[in-house]
Amino acid sequence: MEATIEVQSVSMPRIGDKAPAFKAVTTQGEINFPDQFAGGWVILFSHPADFTPVCTSEFMTFASREAEFAKLNCKLVGLSVDGLYSHIAWLRTIKDKIEFKGMKNVEVKFPLIEDITMEVARKYGMIQPGESSTKAVRAVFFIDPKGTIRAIIYYPLSLGRNFDELLRVLAALQTADNFSVATPADWHPGDDVIVPPAGSCGAAKDRMEGKDQVNCGDWFFCTKKIEKEKVLAAIHKKK
Repeated sequence: MEATIEVQSVSMPRIGDKAPAFKAVTTQGEINFPDQFAGGWVILFSHPADFTPVCTSEFMTFASREAEFAKLNCKLVGLSVDGLYSHIAWLRTIKDKIEFKGMKNVEVKFPLIEDITMEVARKYGMIQPGESSTKAVRAVFFIDPKGTIRAIIYYPLSLGRNFDELLRVLAALQTADNFSVATPADWHPGDDVIVPPAGSCGAAKDRMEGKDQVNCGDWFFCTKKIEKEKVLAAIHKKK
């Protein structure tokens, strides 16, 4: 008789999906996600466990750079499968005792979700059985003002996140929305952006002959300059 192997399926929302809704208890009271964040961007992120070193370094960094996310009209919401009292004790310990890269007395003011049933973590595919069946991986969901998932980044348990990259992704998504462009590899505000392909042969000809305000290597690869100040003014404006 052949042995059967049970494979646990992992449900993962995709880019372009509406963010799965839930209500939860957090360190900042109850939340109704994502409805109460409508009209602004929100990053929902998970960490494996309280009182662990990599997670501690990340929470200190999230808290210390929260104002940078706020400038991009973005709020932060954290999650792990620990209980509320564990969250509170851990965050208090971070503030009272931990110093990292010059950060100390760091107070985490954004909500941290209690998810001991793993209900939310499973809704968002944060439990990856190949990595751990009891801890959430380091997932990051970028959710826009309409409640749509726009980008997803997953990290293994051993790897701390790059916060410059998280801010870069957020700025790039908003720039694409504001200017109807795409952003090339390693883009930062002030760099050239990618212009969508021309809609007609005539428009493509104008581009190639330099009659349009774009630079084209060929019909399919055209860029233009958007000044850094203009980009920042658009993405930093209050919504």
